[in-house]
Amino acid sequence: MDRLSIILTFMTGSVLIGSFLIVIFALGVYSWPAIVGAIIIGLVLTWPSAFIISRMIKRNDPDWDEDKIKQTDSIPRPGEPEV
Repeated sequence: MDRLSIILTFMTGSVLIGSFLIVIFALGVYSWPAIVGAIIIGLVLTWPSAFIISRMIKRNDPDWDEDKIKQTDSIPRPGEPEV
């Protein structure tokens, strides 16, 4: 997991959960199980979508070196560049 995907997790979580809730309410379903189900589906899809968006951003960045990911530790040290 990289730091960009951690930051994107908060944004994608609010977008996904909010959009699922809007769809549920637009369909006229106002029951608690439907609302909780929309929230759970949004939470389950939050991290994978943030990770995919992070990879897409880094793939399109001309200054990003994808080969360095395999050469670094799994836990980043504070104050160092991400990869």
